[in-house]
Amino acid sequence: MKYLIVGLGNIGPEYVLTRHNAGFIVLDRMAIDRGLKFTLERHALVTEFSFKSHQITLIKPTTYMNLSGKALAYWMNQLKITPEQVLVLVDDLALPLGKLRMKEKGSSAGHNGLKNIQQILNTDQYPRLRIGIGDDFPKGRQVDFVLGKFTEDELITLSPKIDKAIEMILSFCTIGITRTMNLYNE
Repeated sequence: MKYLIVGLGNIGPEYVLTRHNAGFIVLDRMAIDRGLKFTLERHALVTEFSFKSHQITLIKPTTYMNLSGKALAYWMNQLKITPEQVLVLVDDLALPLGKLRMKEKGSSAGHNGLKNIQQILNTDQYPRLRIGIGDDFPKGRQVDFVLGKFTEDELITLSPKIDKAIEMILSFCTIGITRTMNLYNE
């Protein structure tokens, strides 16, 4: 069975370790832990590995957040997979920092990356792993907050949660979304 794991974020050094790049951060840790390197391919930085007889492809779209659907659709087509075999990793303001929640489907909740994916796929029926970044920002400063870098304290809080997110990804690929949600959702 093939799976496509899509970390949402923005490319470029100015976006490294920003809250909006939570999806990239998880995939970077996963690649480092497995000794993998991302290579630049069409619409994404890509790497892949096998786990318990499952082929897992990780992508970090190079299309920037607001056009994430373009990369996702391209790689779904390349791998010949369905939305059920996709897991999108996305930052979420509605969850406290480090809280992880996997969902089978759902609205974009105003997230531009998810909006674009929903528009391109013409459905909101695809799995996602929401990564809480909190909402500690003054009114009207949401963009500055999500594009701001995690503080040192936030990174310390987030580190064990990144490991848990990786466990959740591997669980999704082996035992499915329902059992993974039951095991891991907080």
